[in-house]
Amino acid sequence: MSNKIHNKNIESETVITSPIELKKTIPVSGKGKENILTSRKTVDNIFSGKDERLMVIVGPCSIHDIGAAKEYALKLKSLQEEVKESVYLVMRVYFEKPRTTVGWKGLISDPDMDNSLDVEKGLHQGREFLAWLADQGIASATEALNPITPQYLGDLISWCAIGARTTESQTHREMSSGLSMTVGFKNGTDGNLNMAINAIKACSSPQSFLGINDEGQISTFKAMGNKSSHIILRGGIKPNYYKDDVIECENLLKENGLAARIMIDCSHDNSNQDYRNQGKVIEDITNQISAGNKSIFGLMLESNLFSGKQKILDNQ
Repeated sequence: MSNKIHNKNIESETVITSPIELKKTIPVSGKGKENILTSRKTVDNIFSGKDERLMVIVGPCSIHDIGAAKEYALKLKSLQEEVKESVYLVMRVYFEKPRTTVGWKGLISDPDMDNSLDVEKGLHQGREFLAWLADQGIASATEALNPITPQYLGDLISWCAIGARTTESQTHREMSSGLSMTVGFKNGTDGNLNMAINAIKACSSPQSFLGINDEGQISTFKAMGNKSSHIILRGGIKPNYYKDDVIECENLLKENGLAARIMIDCSHDNSNQDYRNQGKVIEDITNQISAGNKSIFGLMLESNLFSGKQKILDNQ
């Protein structure tokens, strides 16, 4: 076939290992598997209200330094022991970053942060870290951005998010219907709640979609639907964590025949894109819970060993 009508804009193609081969190379241990099953059940019980603790998904904006991430994880494990009676901590482990235009897309796409795009290396590093977390008994949360990566890493994840930019995507709604853990859908970047409501409906319904199987073959999947899916309020044109916003969300969920169960992202537009504002967001939400709110079951926070951010510089 003439290259004038096929792959016209493709510069190169690299075949990577199949999901099953990566899983054989970096298997989940028996202990790790039990910890993942336990954490998934705990997350689902908190979502359903059987477990009345508050779930807090907390961790770095994205993972780029595995050593630092392990240090953070062990600190989080110690904190979990201190707060276990009232709070369930899940570590934020984001390997993929959605971009409005361009930028570093995360550890999986570019683990060396030099635009070498060694996806094979990124998948290995990501799975090794998740397997280590599972052995430590630390539950992990991530965003499913590329529909292919869950086959490589999904067996090690306890909770999954669909981001504001992809909540309206049919591909991500279909994929979520087949995921094996609780899934949260963020409201749109403009604050629109209906797209998240519609995503929950789609996710909880049977779906048929294209994907890759463990052998890396293109396959058709028939999913039964994921009933453990919920909304995440992350702000939009304005913050939406206030009492009136929560009541509006509760009513909309009920009108659509969905459980009034809400997670609130204390970062992003709810913090006006300033991590230092997360504290006052948390204070407002905990005051709502103390005053009797029963719909808020979880929070999302961005946290790291040190504050600030660094730009990626050439050759550094």
